[in-house]
Amino acid sequence: MLSKYKILRILILFILLGGRIIAQSNRVVSNSTERDWLDTSGMPINAHGGGILYHEGTYYWYGEYKSGKTTLLPGQNWECYRTDVSGVSCYSSKDLLNWKFEGLVLKGMPGNTHNDLHPSNVLERPKVIYNSKTKKFVMWMHIDTADYSKACAGVAVCDTPTGEFKYLGSQRPHKAMSRDQTIYKDEDGRAYQIFSSEDNATLYISELTNDYLGHKETYTRNFENKFREAPAIFKTNNKYVLVTSGCSAWNPNEAEYAIADSILGKWTVIGNPCTGKDADKTFYGQSTFILPVAGKNKYYIAMFDKWEKTDLEKSKYIWLPILIIDEGKIEIPWKDSLIIK
Repeated sequence: MLSKYKILRILILFILLGGRIIAQSNRVVSNSTERDWLDTSGMPINAHGGGILYHEGTYYWYGEYKSGKTTLLPGQNWECYRTDVSGVSCYSSKDLLNWKFEGLVLKGMPGNTHNDLHPSNVLERPKVIYNSKTKKFVMWMHIDTADYSKACAGVAVCDTPTGEFKYLGSQRPHKAMSRDQTIYKDEDGRAYQIFSSEDNATLYISELTNDYLGHKETYTRNFENKFREAPAIFKTNNKYVLVTSGCSAWNPNEAEYAIADSILGKWTVIGNPCTGKDADKTFYGQSTFILPVAGKNKYYIAMFDKWEKTDLEKSKYIWLPILIIDEGKIEIPWKDSLIIK
């Protein structure tokens, strides 16, 4: 029979563990900017401008690993805040609540100033998709120089989702600038890169080659002279839905979404999907990815970054539900916390 002392110890331990579990659950789904989202080791999740791959029962969250001092590059016509390139981080989870840090799957290369991954350059918005034919995991990202004049798309590949990705180089798809970008794998296995181009004035949608390592000749120019960036895309009710932000550097602005019957367009602009307080500023966030939750019909999570431009390492995350209205029309309402069903 347990003594009162042992019962008290068990009770205290239960309360402490219970509090930790509750805090962990609330931490991940809470959209409060007063605290960090922590991984399973208790460290802040560092995966900015990222996206999530679901593969064989596990979610993998890839993002920019921002570390060190944020600096302002002088002589630019915009607030060019940046941190040195550290690499791309990966976190894994079974439930979208508890995230294990898997390490840097693509690392900065400080030894060669001519290397795209040198700390003095820019690496943003990494996204990973799986090629079921080649059995390879393919990462695309925005690669740039510190002054954002290079404007290229970089690609890397790996045999496993958490292994060391091999960087293959960068290019300007169709000889066009490539900055903010995302990758989308369609139901038929075809994949597309969506990226801001022409000094961000136009959004390109380009079909990738069958191995996902390059671009086919098929592409379209969309939203000409509308200056859209931060693309995030999903498909529902046989409609493609594309969410973007305006171009206001690190400062928030009003989101906009468009729908199409084909991923290559033509796109019909609907308007701002966000509703609630500060919807006109996208809740002080910027779109980065839309996640279809596995096994849940028409359950999508809109992922946003809340940038802290003068201290980018401390930037936070906002996850919100997407409500499907009809014919591809959506609403993204503000929620203090997102309940992962």
